[in-house]
Amino acid sequence: MSEETLKETSWQKRDESQRNGRASLLRTYIRALALLARERRLAYLLVLTNLGLAAVFLLEPWFFGRVIDALSAGKSADAWKNIGFWTAIGVAGIVTGVFSSLHADRLAHRCRMEVMAQYIEHVISLPISFHDRNHSGGLLLTMHTGTSFLFNVWLTFFRTHLSTLISVLVVIPLTLYLNWKLAIPLLGMMASFLALSIFMVRRNTKAQMAVVELNKRIGDRAGDLFANVMVIQSYLRVASEMKVVRNMLENMLNVQYPVLRGFALSSIAQRTASTLTVVVIFALGVCLNGIGEITVGGIVSFVGFAMLMLGRLEQLAYFLSDLSRQALSIGRFFTILDTCEIKQDRLDAPDLHDVRGEVVFDNVSFHYEPQHGEDPRYSLKDLSFKVLPGQMVALVGATGSGKTTALSLLYRAYDPSRGCIFVDGVDIRNVSRESLRRQMAVVFQEPGLLNRSIADNLRMGWPEASDAEVEAAAVAAQAHTFVTMKPDGYGTMVTERGRSLSGGERQRLAIARALLKNAPILVLDEATSALDVVTEMHVQKSLRNMTKPRTTIVIAHRLSTIRHADVILVLDNGLLTEQGTFDFLVQKNGMFADLVRSGEFSMDASASPANATSAPGASTTEMSRKRKPNPQR
Repeated sequence: MSEETLKETSWQKRDESQRNGRASLLRTYIRALALLARERRLAYLLVLTNLGLAAVFLLEPWFFGRVIDALSAGKSADAWKNIGFWTAIGVAGIVTGVFSSLHADRLAHRCRMEVMAQYIEHVISLPISFHDRNHSGGLLLTMHTGTSFLFNVWLTFFRTHLSTLISVLVVIPLTLYLNWKLAIPLLGMMASFLALSIFMVRRNTKAQMAVVELNKRIGDRAGDLFANVMVIQSYLRVASEMKVVRNMLENMLNVQYPVLRGFALSSIAQRTASTLTVVVIFALGVCLNGIGEITVGGIVSFVGFAMLMLGRLEQLAYFLSDLSRQALSIGRFFTILDTCEIKQDRLDAPDLHDVRGEVVFDNVSFHYEPQHGEDPRYSLKDLSFKVLPGQMVALVGATGSGKTTALSLLYRAYDPSRGCIFVDGVDIRNVSRESLRRQMAVVFQEPGLLNRSIADNLRMGWPEASDAEVEAAAVAAQAHTFVTMKPDGYGTMVTERGRSLSGGERQRLAIARALLKNAPILVLDEATSALDVVTEMHVQKSLRNMTKPRTTIVIAHRLSTIRHADVILVLDNGLLTEQGTFDFLVQKNGMFADLVRSGEFSMDASASPANATSAPGASTTEMSRKRKPNPQR
């Protein structure tokens, strides 16, 4: 079995347990209708219009029978009077139906947009651990299918379901009142419809679960392909990847066909039973008419009620089969909305204000959530260190030593499994995440650019920044020159994930964005790894000037970055093995010195302070003097 198959997320497991419940279909339907609460006034009005529509549907067969009886008795005046009432009620039904359809459509569209906004906001607010386990393609597919199916549920509820329910509740006692003998085959048919529909839903639930899961995997696979087109084309993997996709699609069809065949057979059975029921009612009506127990008009009215009910029951059966297919996707949608994999801030959690920049790790240990019952593997073990306000600290170590994990804990992408992290003496778990992250500017390994203009990407750091401030940050990050060479300058659109830019250009924009935020704590995770030697030297000089009034914590593999750190922390398999200045650690001849000798760090011209030259453009020293760290951005 492939690794892709084995990686089943926690929310998928919860989803499966929900789907296996007998009442899950009803719960899903009720919850879908509960989302209309924001529009309750219009929803109640539409309920009233459906009551009116149900009355129109029920009165039509009754007036039909009255007209037939009047004509049979030679009372043309009574016939015309009933036709007049019938016409008036029909016109009222048309007006009511138009009102209901128009406003039901608008209501369903508004609710769909609102629920979609809730989903997007919730997903982008979930912790990194959730996104590590769930592919963006699957999340997008869940959003689109879930909201589309919810829209269908809301629309059909106001257009057919509600009036059908009202009609059924009224027709059952009405037919018994009109003629209980004719009502018996009709009620038997209704019971058969309901039993067959429930049987088909239960029979096909397991297969439909497999279809939904396969559909999600196809969405994940397609998302992978779209995100890595360059790799697929360069390695000539288009044909082989499409072979896998086509096999997945074929597997989904193989699972789907029995479901479709079952619903088709049940539809044929229901239609046959409906026809036989009408024939039986007619035949029984003829017999009863022969002994004077019912008039011709009564037979016509009763058959009209029967046809109305059978039509409604067919709609209900189709809805149940449709809902059984949609409920799994809607349930997955709800499961993601219910996902809360992060400890919520306390309601009374205070904000973090006036940060000086002291950072303390106190015996911090961390492990990721173990998979499939495995024992937890710690990425960090009893990590303790202190960063004074304004200091620059470098985290170094081999790949997988826990450097990035430590920084992730600092801005609370995760919380420690053990131990505490303090900022200015305050446990960061006791303050709101929003206020904590407001005090930090982070440059990630992946720059993370959005499909917007360069200026908009930079203003993610400070939305209210003026054009001059945006340019000043770009100058400091050595980005201004290449930006101005673009066709639209700062208005140039950055394609998805910044693919239209080089790796170095993306990193410089990410650095500029962090500098524009001007936060008291600056976190740099391999922020200059994609820059050439000369550009990296100028950026480092700018960073040193810009970081003088703030605390800076960096991960780097270049000596030019590490050499200027006040303290270097050496990590090995999650353990802090050494700490000190560059010269001290080299002279100590320990693990850090071994890393230097083994070529773990890139040697370049800027490794020596004597080789650092002034960066061209605006004076970053002057810029740093004018702008003190602003923790409110």
